[in-house]
Amino acid sequence: MNVQQLEYVIAVDNFRHFARAAEFCHVTQPTLSMMIQKMEEELDVKIFDRSKHPVEPTAIGVQIIEQAHISLKHFRQIREVVENEQNIVNGSFRLGIIPTIASYLVPAILHKHDAGYSEIDLTLKECTTNNLIRELINGALDGGILAGPLNHPGLFEYPIYYEKFYAYVSPLEDVYKDREIDLDKVDINKVWLLESEHCLRGQIERLCKLKKNTAQENMHAIRYESGSIDTLVNVVDYNNGITIIPEMHAMGLSEEKQENLRPFKNFTAVREVSLVVSKEYVRKTMLNIITEIIKDSVPKSMQDTKLKEYVIDPD
Repeated sequence: MNVQQLEYVIAVDNFRHFARAAEFCHVTQPTLSMMIQKMEEELDVKIFDRSKHPVEPTAIGVQIIEQAHISLKHFRQIREVVENEQNIVNGSFRLGIIPTIASYLVPAILHKHDAGYSEIDLTLKECTTNNLIRELINGALDGGILAGPLNHPGLFEYPIYYEKFYAYVSPLEDVYKDREIDLDKVDINKVWLLESEHCLRGQIERLCKLKKNTAQENMHAIRYESGSIDTLVNVVDYNNGITIIPEMHAMGLSEEKQENLRPFKNFTAVREVSLVVSKEYVRKTMLNIITEIIKDSVPKSMQDTKLKEYVIDPD
């Protein structure tokens, strides 16, 4: 078993197709298939179920692939230690971003990268918080942008910015006439939420003082759960009610829609957005550059550390 075989296994898992994995690895499909088969024979297990279309890893294959990621991460760190010591900043950085941040931050990051950091091969991937954490730990990602604090024992968090929450209110709601929204007057049955897999939902539940048991008792009133903030905004536009959105998303709304935004009365609520890496990540020079790219993509007013005291816990 060697590093090349581990790379082939991971490629097949990523593409779930031997031919596309071989093309990605710049080898012929027979070569890639033969190398994986030799690894399976050496381990006396089947890593992939080739009868499935697309191909799927077996139960033991899932565990082997997870360890392959970890092994390759440690192997790459040998070269990364040297590159960091020599202050070399070219190379690749794989950055994951949660969906509720990606829609407005990814275009700005790409613009900043193209304008002055072309020596870095930057790959961006949108994924949920749980998947992002898993891929940071196993080395499939180098860094992640997500809402914290996470307080994960295997990760370092570097807070980048703090964005306030705003209510987006239908003009047909009684509270629309108020220039500030009093949360105590909000009917929780009219609050449209993201799907439960999004950490932003947990922050909104805390913001509205919606405990999980309360939300379940009123589940009949929450008629739709979306994976998109834009969808929630459109739902409010067409179906009344209220949703709650972060500041940078609010900044991207049309002038007409911004008329429906309201701050909260006597209450400041903020989410902390951080660049997160594994505690084993060694390329500090690269990390500093990625941090600079992200900060350059965000308004300076949102980088005020005094806002940290108003952070709503995502969990």
